[in-house]
Amino acid sequence: MPRTSPRPDAPRGLRRVATASFVGTAVEWYDYFIYGTAAALVFGPQFFPQFSPTAGTLASFATYSVGFAARPVGGIVMGHFGDRIGRKAMLVLSLTVMGLATACIGLLPTYDAVGIWAPVLLVLLRFVQGLGVGGEWSGAVLMAVEHAPPGKRGFYGSFPQMGVPGGLILANLVFLATSHGLGTAAFADWGWRIPFLASGVLVAVGLVIRAKVEESPEFEALRESGPADRPARLPVLEVLRHHWKNVVLAGGTFIGNNAVGYVFMAYTLAYGTQALGFSRDTMLVLILIAAAVWLGTTAWSAALSDRLGRRRVFVAGAVGLVAWSAVFFPLVDTASTPLVLLALVVMAVVLGFTYGPQAALFSELFPPRLRYSGSSLGYQLGAILGGGVAPTVATALYDIDHTTWPITLYLVCVTAFSLGCLLLLTRRPTAADAPPRSERRPVAERSV
Repeated sequence: MPRTSPRPDAPRGLRRVATASFVGTAVEWYDYFIYGTAAALVFGPQFFPQFSPTAGTLASFATYSVGFAARPVGGIVMGHFGDRIGRKAMLVLSLTVMGLATACIGLLPTYDAVGIWAPVLLVLLRFVQGLGVGGEWSGAVLMAVEHAPPGKRGFYGSFPQMGVPGGLILANLVFLATSHGLGTAAFADWGWRIPFLASGVLVAVGLVIRAKVEESPEFEALRESGPADRPARLPVLEVLRHHWKNVVLAGGTFIGNNAVGYVFMAYTLAYGTQALGFSRDTMLVLILIAAAVWLGTTAWSAALSDRLGRRRVFVAGAVGLVAWSAVFFPLVDTASTPLVLLALVVMAVVLGFTYGPQAALFSELFPPRLRYSGSSLGYQLGAILGGGVAPTVATALYDIDHTTWPITLYLVCVTAFSLGCLLLLTRRPTAADAPPRSERRPVAERSV
């Protein structure tokens, strides 16, 4: 039978979906971000003590990048089953995988205890983290977008997007409270483990909330549709065969946002404490303030995209990202607390404008039967080429002559590239609103 349009949930159901999308994603990204914070602050001496401070930071950020190498694998595997058996099951699986890996990091022995096995196990668990988060984004986004009432896809799609700065806020708050409460020596010795072990409690909360959410109505409609419109047997291959341009361009639009985002979230923390002499607590507080601005701007820009269109809002944010990338590090290098805060807050605003509309835009690029796989491939392609290498590249570029101008040039180039991809992508027709294949007539039968 032909596919029918999904009926929007009642207000209570929509609130439950929005809450589950935000809370579950925030918990999962909390797990991911505490690794980045630890990589900037403690992993160097704990797992790479034989290196110099700069080389130790570079090595710890290299293990940080390993998680990004695993994300496309997680995205492909969970995208396949998300399009085949449902969005909800993959959300539960991704959160469980991430939580177990994060808690195990909190139990790892250090280099002094087991030698080379310490960084080896750290890399392995980071890879497992990447598998979990690789399938998280698309599932959470699709649950929100596909439950949304007409004209509200951007706004509801922003809830999992807000989970990213929400997870960053939660991670930094936990690190700030732990380091402040224990003192520098105890925190560096064993206190850094507490945020990782606390993940178990947060994951349990996230799983309870997600278990109460109903499956996506659009996916349920696919199950009841005609054979031609049911879930694809090999959705990844079908996406790569018919929608590869959208995958490549979507990934390209995300490279700049993700590179800047991870420099903003992870590298700036290491740079501010090691090169500029800020205290750890000061840098954490500044990043916390900026993350709160990022969260609010993400919701605002997403709602704005429902009224003004995805292209206008997204392009405005992408232009701002290029421009502010040129002045970000010059402001940070002043080592003036107000100017560093200004640099971070404005960067948070433009990040929000390129992140808020992204969920709905990526979802609208692909038909429902391929949407999990298609959006996941595009997102993870941009993530591995953007944030996956950005902190490592930034650390290496700074080590050339101990100035930040190479980092600034790098950020300007990648954000300009993403702006170009965005302009091309938003001029292409989307596949999401195409009629079901079972309802398409042969070419000869169509009116000319």
